[in-house]
Amino acid sequence: MRVIAGSARGRRLAGVPGDTTRPITDRAKEALFSILGPWIEDARVLDVFGGTGAVGIEALSRGARECVFLDLAPAAIRTMRANLEVTKLARSGTVLRQDALRWLQRGPREGQSYDLIYVAPPQWKGMWRTTLEALHEHDEWLAPGGLIVVQVDPKEDGPLPGVRWEETDRRTYGGVLLRFLERAADTPLASDEGKGAAAAQPAPTASPEPSASPEPTSSERHSHGPST
Repeated sequence: MRVIAGSARGRRLAGVPGDTTRPITDRAKEALFSILGPWIEDARVLDVFGGTGAVGIEALSRGARECVFLDLAPAAIRTMRANLEVTKLARSGTVLRQDALRWLQRGPREGQSYDLIYVAPPQWKGMWRTTLEALHEHDEWLAPGGLIVVQVDPKEDGPLPGVRWEETDRRTYGGVLLRFLERAADTPLASDEGKGAAAAQPAPTASPEPSASPEPTSSERHSHGPST
């Protein structure tokens, strides 16, 4: 596992001991950031189930303004902090030992919103749905024009909870399914507080990426929104 591009390009990242995390594959991560492109620069990122921190660290390496990493497992917390140190990105990353769902359910403080929220919870527990429900209840966590990316195993796929989120695209890379969600066009922001960097720049538009060859899915849409 490595950082693919940016200031920490080529740095090796440590994994979390055991099998409690599901790190994204380099192939899927490279495709994800090929889609995000320069949109990630100056973005505020929330890595909800941080694990190794690979996604948030990649974002920081490519110019994201900051990233908050959440996890409850002590081993994951130690791993993320070590990976931030080895990549020299610790000044831009904040690692919090928190129950992610409780943290989201409390709602954001004023000015606390994120342009990219990455959700990759433990497998086979339905936690991706519970997380989206928490974000649905407090959608101020997502900045105007922001993007939620959900990483699940394709076998965990299912309908979205609530009405706030619209799936704009999805891509499958082996055992990794990435679902790209934006705030539905006809759903107003629950609060006008906490506008982040993406408020002035919409989420990236779907386009084929030359660096990866995704496995097509029957429900892929290419009309708008990001894709991998």
